[in-house]
Amino acid sequence: MREIHPNVRTALGMARELRHRIADMRERADEIVARRPSPSGLVIPEVDAMGRLLGLYLAPGTCARLDNRELAADIMAAITESTEDARRQYDIAMNNTDNLPRPLAEVMRELRAGTEPDRQVPKFGKAEQ
Repeated sequence: MREIHPNVRTALGMARELRHRIADMRERADEIVARRPSPSGLVIPEVDAMGRLLGLYLAPGTCARLDNRELAADIMAAITESTEDARRQYDIAMNNTDNLPRPLAEVMRELRAGTEPDRQVPKFGKAEQ
């Protein structure tokens, strides 16, 4: 069996590193959930980092206390505030200097150091007879 060229091995290592970084970012984003109460305090929505409404809590008796317009305005105000809070949390999580990964140049140096530079490049094509 033929061996993989050192540059290809390095490129595969970089691809693996980038996949891990993307997975870490997605995990951080998936953990973000905002729950901000409405101005009346009767409605609490649950919004994720992408602005999707995950849940909506209405305090008992909310529909009886508010008319349709007040209820709609209360729900929209709570969702808007929760969405803004989720966006702030996302910005903080993604721009936190504690979460910065190692520079790619450093990763590349390590990957290249793992290969032997004096090794000959494998021959591709037909084997010599």
